[in-house]
Amino acid sequence: MAGGGHQRPVFRLEDYFAGRTRAWGIFQDRFGTLRQQFEVTVDGTWEPEKRQLTLVEDFVYSTGATERRIWYVTKTGDTHYEGRTKGIVGRAHIRALPDAVHLRYRLQVPIGGRSWTLAFDDRMYRQDDRVMINRAIVRKWGFLLGTATICFQKESAETGGAAAPEKAAEAGAAS
Repeated sequence: MAGGGHQRPVFRLEDYFAGRTRAWGIFQDRFGTLRQQFEVTVDGTWEPEKRQLTLVEDFVYSTGATERRIWYVTKTGDTHYEGRTKGIVGRAHIRALPDAVHLRYRLQVPIGGRSWTLAFDDRMYRQDDRVMINRAIVRKWGFLLGTATICFQKESAETGGAAAPEKAAEAGAAS
């Protein structure tokens, strides 16, 4: 777990996101008011010859709306990546640490019939080999708009699905 007494290897996005990952998230405005809830299914494919991770994210919002976002993440160094997706301004700058990943990017987002360019500052914290928590600070013109909190769970290769919570707790207690 992050902050533990032992040093872990650098968090490799291509290892964590290859295959299927599920996520559940919320968005709170700057006052802490819950504005949106959502679920995400992420299908990741790592192409080592291109050093590229492709992430297909399928969102389902509490309003019933759906969205698909496809990220193309290129590994540019041992701990650095760059990301591209539709609507991004420039590229996402990504740095991997032993138990965390830091992403910074600007994205054009449709809000109220207009396109807004928002700045995202994401911190993803690995809890274990299957669970990660993401906190994204969202700003416009430097002013805080809100925060997204997302919990990711890697689907197990054996079952093709997410482990039952009691199995995940048992696995965590055993380590």
